[in-house]
Amino acid sequence: MHAELSGAMRAIEIANSHQWSNLGLDADSELVIKAFKNVSLVPWKLRNRWLNCVQLISRLNFLATHVFRKGNECADSLASLGFNASPCTIWMNIPDSIRPLYVKNKLGLPNFRFKNF
Repeated sequence: MHAELSGAMRAIEIANSHQWSNLGLDADSELVIKAFKNVSLVPWKLRNRWLNCVQLISRLNFLATHVFRKGNECADSLASLGFNASPCTIWMNIPDSIRPLYVKNKLGLPNFRFKNF
């Protein structure tokens, strides 16, 4: 929960620092999404920062949605890419390695998972 909330807060802070007016947050943690409506779900150590972020998003066109981890292949691949990147890496453009997944996601194309039995 701590890592998921920290990631969401960092995204909000980055959007604010760049003065972006639109922000969409897809999270695979239902608790993060629920925390936007119920601050009591946020651990006490993170609460002040969280409340500051909630204030920041009140000035944005903001949408937070829950997406199952494998339901958003683009976000899952970006998370893996970020895990292996140096600290504080910010991409201002879509990395080439995930561009096809991004286009597929933006077009609303489904992500099928096949399993052999």
